[in-house]
Amino acid sequence: MKEIRIRDWDSAEHLKTEEDMVLYLQACFEEAGDDAAFIAKAIGTIAKARGMSQLAHDTGLGRESLYKALSGDGNPSLATILKVIKALGLKLHVEAAGH
Repeated sequence: MKEIRIRDWDSAEHLKTEEDMVLYLQACFEEAGDDAAFIAKAIGTIAKARGMSQLAHDTGLGRESLYKALSGDGNPSLATILKVIKALGLKLHVEAAGH
């Protein structure tokens, strides 16, 4: 019988274009509800796809602290999230929920 190799899914490997990244983050916001860690991890996935070293340089934040903050286990400040979003070339938009 042939051996089957399975590896963990890494969303970052599939975020090739800016559009992919925007659609991914939009979907994560829709899915997350009020789970801030879920959003931080989604932003971390996009950061990984773009390159964490470059992001550290662009934000002025340490690479290791970015990995920790955007891991889903960290608790990044809003200031960190805003710096990262800007460095990734993204913008956050607010709109009415439309109940």
